[in-house]
Amino acid sequence: MIGRDGWAGLVVLAASLVLFALTLRLEDSPLVPIGPGFYPRIVLGATALLAAWMVLADLLAARRAAPRAARVRRNYALVWLMFAAFGLYVGTLAYLGFRIATLLYVAAVNALLDRPRGARGWARVAVVALATTAAVYVVFERELSVLLPRGRWTDF
Repeated sequence: MIGRDGWAGLVVLAASLVLFALTLRLEDSPLVPIGPGFYPRIVLGATALLAAWMVLADLLAARRAAPRAARVRRNYALVWLMFAAFGLYVGTLAYLGFRIATLLYVAAVNALLDRPRGARGWARVAVVALATTAAVYVVFERELSVLLPRGRWTDF
């Protein structure tokens, strides 16, 4: 029997396949070597693969773990905190710029999801935030030539 994750995976799989098919209708420009559908196809293809994996994992998990006696503890406050952190991140992008806002967002979310204990935990938060920000910046700004937002306050 398919569970909630499986149904969510099926919906995402169907939506990504429909949107992927729509990108095939985009006309390529002879002046640009990569057409307008190139990046959306990569994202939608990866999304479709991950959604299919999610459906398969849900089906396999349902077969292995039939009845569960232990009730899963849900943390709805954390969900709202994640939405608030993301909203704050989006709101500060224009003022702080991509690099600073992303660094702060990744550090905050990392600390909220797994509360650091001691100096080693905070060092992990800092390293993950710095590495994530640097990797995304290098890939998008340098390799893909995507202009990332600069901050009004920082011009960085």
